[in-house]
Amino acid sequence: MTQLSDHVVLSVRDIHISYTAERGRVRAVNGVSFDLHEGETLALIGESGCGKSTLNLGLLGLLPKAGSVDQGEIIYTYRGGVNADIRKFSNRRMKQFLWKECSMVFQGALNSLNPVLKISDMVYDTARAHDMSRTDAKKTALDLFEKVRLDAQRVFDAYPHELSGGMRQRVLLAISLLLRPQIVIMDEPTTAVDILTQRSILEVLKELRTELQFSTIFISHDLAVAAEIADTVATMYAGEIVEMGPTEDVFYRSSHAYTYSLLDAAPRLSAGAEVLHSIPGSPPDLIDPPSGCKFHERCRFATDLCETDVPTLDQIGARHFAACHHQDEVEAARTGATS
Repeated sequence: MTQLSDHVVLSVRDIHISYTAERGRVRAVNGVSFDLHEGETLALIGESGCGKSTLNLGLLGLLPKAGSVDQGEIIYTYRGGVNADIRKFSNRRMKQFLWKECSMVFQGALNSLNPVLKISDMVYDTARAHDMSRTDAKKTALDLFEKVRLDAQRVFDAYPHELSGGMRQRVLLAISLLLRPQIVIMDEPTTAVDILTQRSILEVLKELRTELQFSTIFISHDLAVAAEIADTVATMYAGEIVEMGPTEDVFYRSSHAYTYSLLDAAPRLSAGAEVLHSIPGSPPDLIDPPSGCKFHERCRFATDLCETDVPTLDQIGARHFAACHHQDEVEAARTGATS
């Protein structure tokens, strides 16, 4: 089990995020809480629409106009030990916070880079917004490009269309570290690249994290990627964290029916000719969600209790939490499948 630092850089408490829609309020994130420690990588996993990206956009104040953080605290701890609630930041303070304290690598590098600007211009724009000199910006950027295994000077002078998908993704990673932030949020950074490029990006990310000691929130649909890169995994379903714990516990000792079902639907090279079990149905309507456990309509273990009572996120081991009425049945199914 990974030994985490005692220093918490981000503390999220009871965050609720919703969107305005024609039919009503979409409750996209509902009561999420977690701590991100210094140097830790937290992976958020779950199906599309479960609230992963919305949560992280809400943390950075980047929600679209229809979205709002309705309640909760997002406490950031600066390097000097001062705590501040990000929700109370003015626009000016938020602009200083972004990139310098917390940066984000968005999904789809081609959409994130300006096609009519050279990479150097984007580096200088980021530096200028935070009073970093052009000389320091270029020196730092070239050093980071080398660290992410790029031909530094060539890439610095290139336009985005002159680079491959994997190169663009590594450029984004390097620029996100230009101002040495404490936190980097990565939204599906390996989705649009081939398996070899994915491997290269993960290796680079591990090396940079070890060297620069930043914390990471890593959003992924790919369970194998999450298992490899993360210290802690949080499973999200219908806007809630339903299981969270050390990566080994969540993947090998899963205690929530949804986490177990996700893993049961994913192929494993070591298992041979196995039968995969897809999860029936679709994620629930977040304008009018079901009562009780939101997963009960799709759950193989569901009983009448699940339809009426909302399960609490209970501690079941060191740093391991799950919100499921049928943890014993999940464990029995898991151990039976692996025996």
